[in-house]
Amino acid sequence: MAYPIDLAAYVRTIPDYPIPGANYSDISPLLHSPQAFQAAVDAFVERYRNRGIDAVIGVESRGYLFAAPLAYLLGVNLSIIRTAGRLPAATYEVENYLHFGDEKLQIHRDAIRRGSRVVLVEDILATGTTTLAACELINMAGGQIEELAFLVEFKDHKGRMALGDRPVFALVEV
Repeated sequence: MAYPIDLAAYVRTIPDYPIPGANYSDISPLLHSPQAFQAAVDAFVERYRNRGIDAVIGVESRGYLFAAPLAYLLGVNLSIIRTAGRLPAATYEVENYLHFGDEKLQIHRDAIRRGSRVVLVEDILATGTTTLAACELINMAGGQIEELAFLVEFKDHKGRMALGDRPVFALVEV
């Protein structure tokens, strides 16, 4: 799909952040550009408009930036996945093993209705570990994953392979 703006031009890499050897993908330039941000949100809306989606789930924290306007514009439920200890009601919880530290992720037990068709939204697909944990939470909550949506996919990290046969969509592939 062709976009009116080269979205890849709005993603910069910060080397050795947050730890030496890691590369941080900074989407701030995209967020600073109303035209680029709107083009990204519009592309997600166009993709999911007629797919029978019941819920959009954003992963902490930058996934929220795209999940919220997508859910709003589709007129569907918005739910969030957060780091453990930040959701006030009963939750499901899973371990998430990151290359720079372990953490637990949670979703409220009442975040989605059982059988809901869900789009999971994240900003970046790299190794896929956070996405796998999020998929596990959605399954625990009874959701059916329609697709995993990303602003950017870093192909050399092979995250898509780690996700198995789950459907994956990325606006930008680098």
